Amino acid sequence: MLSPAARQALRLLGGLIEEGRIRKGWSREALAQRIGVGTITVRRITRGEPGVAIGTYFEAAALVDIPLFGQESPRELERELSRQQEKLTLLPSRVRRPATEPVDDDF
Repeated sequence: MLSPAARQALRLLGGLIEEGRIRKGWSREALAQRIGVGTITVRRITRGEPGVAIGTYFEAAALVDIPLFGQESPRELERELSRQQEKLTLLPSRVRRPATEPVDDDF
């Protein structure tokens, strides 16, 4: 089950994709063909349905010129991905659960 915020985000993304499709003058069939899916999937995307693969949402968004993660070009996305991967290398490789018993540090 999705949180209300996740549902709203999907509906917003779907609406932006529909707006972009119309702005480009493409039919749903034309967008579906470019994405490589059926028109029913495009309809599900524009409604913000959660069962559609995230990659399909992103491909549709990229095709109708919606900036992903606030980045305007693939080069900017690549730089941001590089920065994010650098950050991950600085973080611990695993997260440990906190100790179940408090540490007795009273000497």
